[in-house]
Amino acid sequence: MSKAVFLFNTMNPILILLLIGLFAGILSGMLGIGGGVIIVPALVFFMAMTQAQAQGTSLGVLIMPVVGAAAYQYYQSGNLNWKYSLCIAITFVIGGWVGSKIALEVDKDVLKKFFAVFLLLLSCKMLFWDK
Repeated sequence: MSKAVFLFNTMNPILILLLIGLFAGILSGMLGIGGGVIIVPALVFFMAMTQAQAQGTSLGVLIMPVVGAAAYQYYQSGNLNWKYSLCIAITFVIGGWVGSKIALEVDKDVLKKFFAVFLLLLSCKMLFWDK
């Protein structure tokens, strides 16, 4: 077992969750990422959650106004398009409901592998094929 994994296994779970939230919040504010890229893998790896549990928990975070302050900063600087945000939000609700129904029916190992492949392909595209 690596030292990093051992360190997290001996920490208080609440402290681990707070660190995950802080790290995801910082990256969300900086890069616009958080739930799928940071929170889900962290919950699977550090909290031994299943893929479905981690995804559900990550979506639960979105219920709370966690990005309000960050979005306000972008709004103040003229970098938030409210019309686009609202259009995406409306369909995000529908897509989230459909996606959750699918995810709960798919085998947990298949779901985990699909998620990993998705992140890998996205990373490769950003590293090698983005202009």
